[in-house]
Amino acid sequence: MPAKGKHRRQRTNPITRGIVAAGTGGAALAIPLIGATGAHAAEQAAAPSVAQAAAAPQTAKQAATAKTVTTYSVTAGDYLAKIAETQKVSGGWQKLYADNREAVGDNPSLIHPGLKLTIGAKAEAAPKKAAPKAAAPKKAEPKKAAPAPAKPAPKADTTANQPAAQSNASGYTAPVDGAATTTAYRAAGGSWASGYHTGVDFAASSGTTVKAVGPGTVVSAGWAGSYGNEVVIKHDDGQYSQYAHLSSLSVSAGQSVGGGDQIGLSGSTGNSTGPHLHFEIRTGPSYGSDVDPLAYLREHGVSL
Repeated sequence: MPAKGKHRRQRTNPITRGIVAAGTGGAALAIPLIGATGAHAAEQAAAPSVAQAAAAPQTAKQAATAKTVTTYSVTAGDYLAKIAETQKVSGGWQKLYADNREAVGDNPSLIHPGLKLTIGAKAEAAPKKAAPKAAAPKKAEPKKAAPAPAKPAPKADTTANQPAAQSNASGYTAPVDGAATTTAYRAAGGSWASGYHTGVDFAASSGTTVKAVGPGTVVSAGWAGSYGNEVVIKHDDGQYSQYAHLSSLSVSAGQSVGGGDQIGLSGSTGNSTGPHLHFEIRTGPSYGSDVDPLAYLREHGVSL
């Protein structure tokens, strides 16, 4: 009965006891909580590490590829075959030329000191550099000054030891009047990938009249890389003549010409060390089919 002063003992909730126990052993419970937090942080830290580890092989691969591509600067006495051998280019000078065709031009024999060649991969920048070449034909503007073709005649080189004939009955003539040859056909030297000069050079100051050596049809007239401004003519006998490094052009592709007709003015465009006319006779329209140009002219009655 309540009057006897007995008090009921309040029951302790098991959950409360658990909380008390947790309070009592708080230090013990704090350890796993800290461990869980550390584990979560470790997972977060591990994420970028895994990404970095995955990216590492790719970066290493890119670096390895970059190491295989180098740039070589041409020096005096260099030619593609020599460079390909010293740089150990797989595929020889043909591969080196193919990778750098835009920089070298159509004639692998004509490379000059300072030219940059890519070793190990095809040059990417070279085609972009080819763009200015398209503007080169603008040099043809001097054609407006061409009405004075008689001026070059008095300027015939005084050093000419073998003056060329003006013309002959067969309709053939020398490409320039009164000029001596300076670099002979098949002259050996390090400036040409083929190891020899594929044509003959005539001494001619800039602006000298250049003539078709015989009757034929113009196959091409324009910029040709290392050859600068050039004209190629197919003659009636099936042979082709080439005139390179011109300062301006007087004909266009498809045009018929006769022996002695003006086709342009001499100059120093393309890979050239100074004003002159580079002249070739070929069995085809392209580089690599050259024959002796002076022998050809002599066969057609031209006295040199």
